[in-house]
Amino acid sequence: MSKPHKQIHLAAHFPGVNNTTVWSDPEAGSHIEFSSFVHFARTAERAKFDFLFLAEGLRLREQDGEIYDLDVVGRPDTFTVLAALAAVTEHLGLTGTINSTFNEPYEVARQFASLDHLSGGRSAWNVVTSWDAFTGENFRRGGFLPQDERYSRAKEFLATAGELFDSWHGDEILADQATGTFLRDAKAGAFVHTGRHFDIHGRFNVPRSPQGRPVIFQAGDSDEGREFAASSADAIFSRHATLKEGQAFYADVKSRLATYGRRPDQLLILPAATFVLGDTDAEAEELAKEVRRQQVSGATAIKHLEFVWNRDLSSYDPDGPLPDIDPDPGEHHIARGRAQVRMYRDPLAIARTWRELATANNWSIRDLVIETGNRQNFVGSPATVAKTIDDFVQADAADGFILVPHITPGGLDAFADNVVPLLQEKGVFRTEYEGPTLRDHLGLAHPDDVRSERVAS
Repeated sequence: MSKPHKQIHLAAHFPGVNNTTVWSDPEAGSHIEFSSFVHFARTAERAKFDFLFLAEGLRLREQDGEIYDLDVVGRPDTFTVLAALAAVTEHLGLTGTINSTFNEPYEVARQFASLDHLSGGRSAWNVVTSWDAFTGENFRRGGFLPQDERYSRAKEFLATAGELFDSWHGDEILADQATGTFLRDAKAGAFVHTGRHFDIHGRFNVPRSPQGRPVIFQAGDSDEGREFAASSADAIFSRHATLKEGQAFYADVKSRLATYGRRPDQLLILPAATFVLGDTDAEAEELAKEVRRQQVSGATAIKHLEFVWNRDLSSYDPDGPLPDIDPDPGEHHIARGRAQVRMYRDPLAIARTWRELATANNWSIRDLVIETGNRQNFVGSPATVAKTIDDFVQADAADGFILVPHITPGGLDAFADNVVPLLQEKGVFRTEYEGPTLRDHLGLAHPDDVRSERVAS
């Protein structure tokens, strides 16, 4: 007996701090004006996507001590944007990345509980840690924590926020939600937490929200990050978007759930994915090449190479060969505030590999950066892209994808109009929303139901 087809989950990432948006395209719009967010969100909701996803940038990026002028300048505050979008959408989930290193549990829990009320149960929190002292300079607690300390704080941060969400629970919810008046005195909202990172007690002042807690996302790919997701998250935001890598990551993370008394369906794997559509596969391939060259100008290529070399390479020709000098393996001082720096933990080995690729393919600096860093995940006609996405999900390489278009805010329109209907025809994507909350969209149980199930077992 064949197993039933899995339902695909789709989300839309409004690409805030990035270097993948094609700004030279006349359709490229503002990343600040609210109209851009409204267009993007309404397109996602029209296509019946699960949620909209906002990343976070807590400091402008710098390159060799100067503001990096080939990237997005910044973005409005996440909670402000999501709260405003709650008023112009009805079903779309609203997911925000909020840092656990430079915030406090009470403040973040209060903001997410409020957003969940305002949106009717559509909030989600992507829990991240900060990795660099550069960002920390913007905050009272300057500097950064070692990796094990970051996850230690993040785990306690999330657990503490959970205690605050749960402080209004069951019979203790004795207030008239419509008027905000108490029916009688109670212990509603009372909490006490004493731990290594937080020592707080008091009363949480936001009553139990429609989802009980926001949906929890996690984005770390390290072993600590995978374990954190298996223990505490509802979904994991992955960067593994090839079939083989996706299947390995999927199997690894799902296998960790049993340790925490969880089932495989209680954690969704949702990689980020870019796409380029054309009327035919050949047309899409040509367009994808053009998009990659628009994303990586000569100046951008040199800046990207500096991430690895940790040297000023401004004198090099982007259409010439790679530098004959080796990277500086010391403390990184060229590129600051960029996540890519973390990915190159052995710059000397990366440089050797890149030189071999460049020599074998006769690539210039710009060619190399294009070919190693900006290949789209899904390229083809709508039918080809729909089939590829479905194949990935059915092969357990993902539970769905968080789509990142290269044009904002209109880059999602063609996918919504041409790919989504094909997935609906296959019977693997919804034609209507299943319920009012984001947990309904994602097929996740309410926290109270999960708690009752664990008690019963």
